[in-house]
Amino acid sequence: MASVCYNRRSSWPVMVGGVTIGGDAPVRIQSMTSTSTMDTDASVDQAERIARAGGEIVRLTAQGVREAANLAEIRSRLRDRGVDVPLVADIHFNPNAAFEAARNVEKVRINPGNFVDPGRVFKQLSYTDEEYAAEQERIARTFVPFLDLCAEHGTAVRIGVNHGSLSDRIMSRYGDTPAGMVESAMEYLRIAVSHGFKNIVISIKASNTVVMVETVRRLVKAMDAEDMHFPLHLGVTEAGDGDDGRIKSAVGIGTLLAHGIGDTIRVSLSEEPECEIPVAKSLVDYIVSRDNENVAVETWPGYDPVAPVRFASSVVRCGSLLIGGDNRVLAVNGDDAAGLDKMRLSADRQFDDIIELDDLLKDTVLSIYSLSKNPIASIEKAIHSLRSRGVKNPVVATLSYIDIPADDVILRAAADAGTLLLDAMVDGIEIVTNALSPERVGQLERDILQAARCRFEKTEFISCPSCGRTLFDLQTTVHEVKAAMSHLPGLKIAVMGCIVNGPGEMADADYGYVGAAAGKVSLYRGKECVERNIPREEALAHLVQLLKDDGKWQEPANI
Repeated sequence: MASVCYNRRSSWPVMVGGVTIGGDAPVRIQSMTSTSTMDTDASVDQAERIARAGGEIVRLTAQGVREAANLAEIRSRLRDRGVDVPLVADIHFNPNAAFEAARNVEKVRINPGNFVDPGRVFKQLSYTDEEYAAEQERIARTFVPFLDLCAEHGTAVRIGVNHGSLSDRIMSRYGDTPAGMVESAMEYLRIAVSHGFKNIVISIKASNTVVMVETVRRLVKAMDAEDMHFPLHLGVTEAGDGDDGRIKSAVGIGTLLAHGIGDTIRVSLSEEPECEIPVAKSLVDYIVSRDNENVAVETWPGYDPVAPVRFASSVVRCGSLLIGGDNRVLAVNGDDAAGLDKMRLSADRQFDDIIELDDLLKDTVLSIYSLSKNPIASIEKAIHSLRSRGVKNPVVATLSYIDIPADDVILRAAADAGTLLLDAMVDGIEIVTNALSPERVGQLERDILQAARCRFEKTEFISCPSCGRTLFDLQTTVHEVKAAMSHLPGLKIAVMGCIVNGPGEMADADYGYVGAAAGKVSLYRGKECVERNIPREEALAHLVQLLKDDGKWQEPANI
């Protein structure tokens, strides 16, 4: 049996200052400043704006000991203004900065990919089992004293794994895989548990929503197997800006929240950080409204809830379109398939009285909808029931959002359809709303399918939300790159502010535009750096030329 509902996974409570994460606490909303941590005034102002917008936790980067020490001044000034929001120091590559930050803020985020291991250079390493165990002992020699200091000061810890920054050690043994990401977190958690330190929150993120969701599910399974119940921080890294960033975030975060996974979230947008808060709050409020609407589901034989595979349904033709089988997931409005001959079935009723034999439904597409408080759980239960009984007809999920503001429709539809897509439930999606034009509804369906990695029809931009490590005006640069390259469908282009996740996230991008130094940019083809330290004002032209040299460029008029 499985449960598709908002029925929160049980987790240990973790105190971050006066804010509890996990346990019986609500899902917490947080964001991160984009200011230089040495610019005290700007950091205090931005942290206050995040808090006033409803952010319950604020993170700041601390590249070095100097920045980590200045967090004490930022914290003091915020308290003088009556802002008691807990602060989190974001640490990469520098354990000394983590030790300093532990004295000055309520939580310290460390990245197991670079806390003790050196920065990855994508080098293949070879270890015997004994040598690998010795490496973990080396980690403990630095990590345990850090935990002792955190315990002394009442400082929480976030173990933050990013797909883009796994160590060469982990990648050499596990590959660039969800299993490697999980082990990167688990080896630190085992050390912490054996040392009696449990004041830890975990994040395990990727810009690819399929990887992100599968990895978090694998982590939960791994923790359960070892009787660990740490709370989880959810986020899709480098989601981008505008509707694209909101849709991608809602697909990834919403899918996990719908299954009761997640205790705090950040919606990472390439916008001002306070803009993230209302988006995150709307998403959480929508999913949490299903609280206690528990729907028990008996999954179809062979279904894997961690890494699900789409059911091999029969194929039905609709004009020039094919639905079902291994054909691409259909966007009913976006593919001009509104005239598709469908049998509408309510997921809120039993199917025993309407299905006798496959012949009854032969060559028919099933359109399944629900009017329940938890429609996604009801729809998934219905689909599992049908598949368990051998019904192979293609299934379209019909999702209705009537008399709801357009922004809410976009977020809710992405969360709902994203859950069904990442759970490998459906052969098509259909969105019904009176808040958007038919053309916009069709585009929304296609955008959700792209965010869920079901199809690629437009340029995908992977862009970080900016932070104090960013080495150029990220928002302006993202807009410039998008304006120049939005006409190249199927191409994945990353715009990254610094090298922490930049080269690693190139693993999921075709090309990368990455901050290398103040005002300087390096260009990547996949993981390979092909041009270094280009003046920012010249970098876009160099990127266009790189695409031309690789035969990937087309003039807009030729598309």
